[in-house]
Amino acid sequence: MNREEFEKYLNERYKPELDWYDAKSASNKKWSYGFQLSIIVIAAIVPIFAALELKWITVILSAFVAAATGIFSYCKFEDHWHNYRTTCETLKKEKFYYDSKSGEYQEAEDPEKIFVERVEDLISRENTRWASIRRKAKEETETNR
Repeated sequence: MNREEFEKYLNERYKPELDWYDAKSASNKKWSYGFQLSIIVIAAIVPIFAALELKWITVILSAFVAAATGIFSYCKFEDHWHNYRTTCETLKKEKFYYDSKSGEYQEAEDPEKIFVERVEDLISRENTRWASIRRKAKEETETNR
């Protein structure tokens, strides 16, 4: 692989993928924290409304906690957050190894080819992992019906 092709790969494939995983990790982290904190806070105040005998507020908040817990479980925000962050950091590490000529790159005749193969393998594994998580969520939903 020549230098021009490699630069094109870095700019048109590697960098956009790295940015995507970084953004998706941050987004899923926010959703995960938002759902978890909402569930914790509302679940903690439900007994107060129940003790005050505010039946409708208690019912509505309890339903919210149940729905939010179900959505959080189904959407797998935390799983996606961790997987995307791991993939992002692994992609960064691969670039560091390439730049420093460490590991497999140290003695390689064509380090660019190795870099592309390893990056594509990482992306492929993440895609497979994502599909597996979605399939598992769907199966859990069908089982709970």
